[in-house]
Amino acid sequence: MRFLTITTASIAAAAFMLTSPVTEAAGPLVIKFSHVVAENTPKGQMANKFKELVEQRLPGKVKVEVFPNTQLFDDDAVLSAMLLGDVQLAAPSLSKFDKYTSQLPVFDLPFLFKDMAAADRFQQSPAGQKLLMSMEKKGLIGLGYLHNGLKQLSANKPLKTPADAKGQKFRIQQSDVLAAQFEAVGAVPLKKAFSEVFTLLQTRAVDGQENTWSNIYSQKFHEVQSYITESNHGLIDYMVVTSASFWNGLPADIRGEVKKALDESIAHGNNVAMEKELGDRKKVADSGRTQIIQLTDAERAQWVEAMKPVWKKFEKDIGKELIEAAAAANTGS
Repeated sequence: MRFLTITTASIAAAAFMLTSPVTEAAGPLVIKFSHVVAENTPKGQMANKFKELVEQRLPGKVKVEVFPNTQLFDDDAVLSAMLLGDVQLAAPSLSKFDKYTSQLPVFDLPFLFKDMAAADRFQQSPAGQKLLMSMEKKGLIGLGYLHNGLKQLSANKPLKTPADAKGQKFRIQQSDVLAAQFEAVGAVPLKKAFSEVFTLLQTRAVDGQENTWSNIYSQKFHEVQSYITESNHGLIDYMVVTSASFWNGLPADIRGEVKKALDESIAHGNNVAMEKELGDRKKVADSGRTQIIQLTDAERAQWVEAMKPVWKKFEKDIGKELIEAAAAANTGS
């Protein structure tokens, strides 16, 4: 893993870039897009499509450099780096923003969305769109939501009921909601970077983890976990984010073309996510390296009941109305 040192010179260079006109004589404006996953994931393909579209439409004016697989920053460091101008675009998991807003953790509530269609309805609703600007005062602007999928539980023992998770150590993202989710079933949550997960599982430093089918397959988690419970208990989606100073400092014509390319790229990434959810699940099943457990209705109901108190615990911080608006998306209202 390689991290860049944030220096005074880099801050000065970023400031100069934001105040200087973008002209061909001065060279192209460089947009660095940092993310933590492989290029064959929905996020990876979205980032590459963005680079392709921007450089086609703004030749000589804008250059996009994509850094996958934590080549620049992990999701816990990238937002600070963005505020200092060392990177211009990122797409962290929605779980990574709790230091900047108390509202986005709504997406971490267990069993909030019954399927991806419900999640998408909420994100495109007025309440969901308003969340994109919830961090503006902290210097960050959300530009759109990117899908990955619903989460599954993996472990080295079968997880059929909440009692099976008791005492087990699970890697989680940096989210207090996710910590409470596992504590609700007597498990031990450990906040660790995504880049560390395979090694943690391989060495048995943790017993299990939660992730989408595309992340499980692309990162080969299924090769070091004996069981995957198809729980669909939570959401892993991303927010494509930039700094307010960078975005507002772009010339209007450049900003418009970049946003248009970004919207098209996100739509492309979301289509990829839909395809990979089924395709990567099949690849995991066909590999024979792990056993997929399908819960009965009664077993699933036990998980829902055990984790439901997490909603109440964070209701004051997130906002009751926001939680209700998200839950209402399950009925299409």
